[in-house]
Amino acid sequence: MGKGFFEVPIAVNEPILSYAPGSSERERVLKTYKEMYNETIEVPLYINGKDIKTGNTASMNPPHDHQHNLGVYHKADKSHIEEAISSSIEARKKWSKMPWEQRAGIFLRAAELIAGPYRAKINAATMLAQSKTIHQAEIDSACELIDFLRFNVQFMTEIYHEQPESTSGAWNRLEYRPLEGFVYAITPFNFTAIAGNLPASAALMGNVVIWKPSDSQVYSAKVVLDVFREAGVPDGVINMVMGDPVMITDTVLESPDFSGLHFTGSTTVFKNLWQQIGSNIHKYKTYPRIVGETGGKDFIVAHKTSNPKQVATAIARGAFEFQGQKCSAASRCYIPKSIWEDVKKYLVADINSFKIGSPENMENFITAVIHEGSFDKLAGYIDQAKKDNDAEIIAGGTYDKSKGYFIDPTVIVTENPKYTTMCTELFGPVVTIYIYEDEAWEETLKLVDETGEYALTGAVFSEDRYALETAVKALENAAGNFYINDKPTGAVVGQQPFGGARGSGTNDKAGSKLNLYRWISPRMIKETFVTPVDYKYPFLG
Repeated sequence: MGKGFFEVPIAVNEPILSYAPGSSERERVLKTYKEMYNETIEVPLYINGKDIKTGNTASMNPPHDHQHNLGVYHKADKSHIEEAISSSIEARKKWSKMPWEQRAGIFLRAAELIAGPYRAKINAATMLAQSKTIHQAEIDSACELIDFLRFNVQFMTEIYHEQPESTSGAWNRLEYRPLEGFVYAITPFNFTAIAGNLPASAALMGNVVIWKPSDSQVYSAKVVLDVFREAGVPDGVINMVMGDPVMITDTVLESPDFSGLHFTGSTTVFKNLWQQIGSNIHKYKTYPRIVGETGGKDFIVAHKTSNPKQVATAIARGAFEFQGQKCSAASRCYIPKSIWEDVKKYLVADINSFKIGSPENMENFITAVIHEGSFDKLAGYIDQAKKDNDAEIIAGGTYDKSKGYFIDPTVIVTENPKYTTMCTELFGPVVTIYIYEDEAWEETLKLVDETGEYALTGAVFSEDRYALETAVKALENAAGNFYINDKPTGAVVGQQPFGGARGSGTNDKAGSKLNLYRWISPRMIKETFVTPVDYKYPFLG
C-alpha cells in the first residue's frame, strides 16, 4: 500500500440555500416533506451493523401536528445495550488501527451525501420531527452538520501534524491514539447537527461509540444514521440505541470499558452523570473523558448609545427563532430606560408580524415547541407572570395545544432583575426584559454576571467603544461565546467555536480542534539512534 503525507480538502463552510419562492430547493424540500409526512416508518436499534426490532415501541409525532403518526421507534432492553458495548469493543480492534486517511474519507463522503442527495430528506425530517422552519433546518441539519464533518477532518490532520522537537541523536514523535474503550454520546432534540457530530467527532479520531439520540429526535437521527451507513462507517463503530435513558446509562456506565462521555443536554442531567461516573471510577480501565454542553440563560445587554432597531431585531431573532429552543437563545435582556420605548415599539411590531403554524407553510416564522411537557411548563410560567405584581406581559402570553404545541412569542417586562424568568432557563419562546437607569451601566453589568448559574452566550450592544471595553472585561466569565452588536445565537463551525463554562458545560468548543483533543490519548515515542553503553557521566570523572 502506498504511503504519503496526505493533504485533505480545505474545509469551507457550506453555503446556505435561500429557499425563496420559486427556487428549486424549495420545491424539492416541500415535495420530500409531503412524502415523508404521508408515510410511516419503523426505526430499529442499530447494533453492530444490524437493524434490531424489539417490539417494544414508541410513536413519533410532529410537534406541530401531534395527532399525526410518523411511525415508531424500537426501544432496547439491557441485553441490547450489553450487545452494543461488546460489539463496539470488538469493532475497535480494527477501527482504531485503520489509517487516518481512510477514516477521513468516510466522513468527507458523509458531508457530501448531506450536501447533495440527502439534503432535502434531512431538512424535511428535521422540519417534521423538531418543527423547525426550513431556514432553521437548513442552517442546522444540512449546513452545520456538513461543516462539522468537513472541518473536523481538517482539524484532525492539524492535530496529527503537531509533533515535538527532535535532535540528531533522537527522534521524538507523538502518536495520537483513540481512547482505550468506547465513548457514550448522548444527543439533544434541538439540533440534528449536534446529534450527528457528537458520535462522528469521536469516531473520526478512531473511537467506537454508543449513541443515544433524544426520544424527540429519533426520526431525523435515523436519517443521520443512514448517511453514516452509506458513507461507509463500519459495523460496530457507531451503534444507535433508544429506550429508557436510566437503564441505558446505568448499563453503559457500569462497563469497565467506558472511556468517555460526549453530552449535550440539561445541566442537571449532566451533573448527575458526572456524579455517577465519579462513583464508578474504580471500575474503569482509564479515567473517562467527560465533555458536556448544557444549559444557558443567555443575555442581551444594551448601552444607552445602542441603536434601538438593532437591539429589537437581535431580541426578535435571538429569542424567538426555533421557538427559543436553543441553548444559546436570548432569554434575559437589560435595556436602558432612554431607549426602551423605541426598542419596545420595534420589538412588539416585529412580534405582531410573526406568522405561526406548521413549517410546511414557509410564511411561518414560529412553529411548535417540542412536546407537551415543554408546552405545559412554559404555559405555567406565562400564567404566573400574569398574576405577579412585578411582571407585565407586553406581547404574546397566549398558547394552544389543540393541534400542535404552540406558544405565542411572549415578552415579559419586570421591575425585578432577579424575577423567576430572568434566572430560570425556560427553553421556549419567552424573553424577559429588565429596564435599568442609563447611569447604572457598570452596576447592570455586575447584575448580568451574577444572575443565574450559566455562562454560555451573551451579547452587548453599544456605539461607545469605552462602554464596550468595560462590558467585555466585566462579563469575562459570563459567556463562553460573547457577541458585540449581534444576537447571541448562530455560531458557525470554524468561525465561532461553541461552548460555555459555569453551569453551561465544560467549554470544550465544538467546531474546533479543542473538542477533538478530548477524544485522543497521545503516546510519546522516543527513538535513540546511538544507544549509550557506559553508565558513567562526565561529572563522575
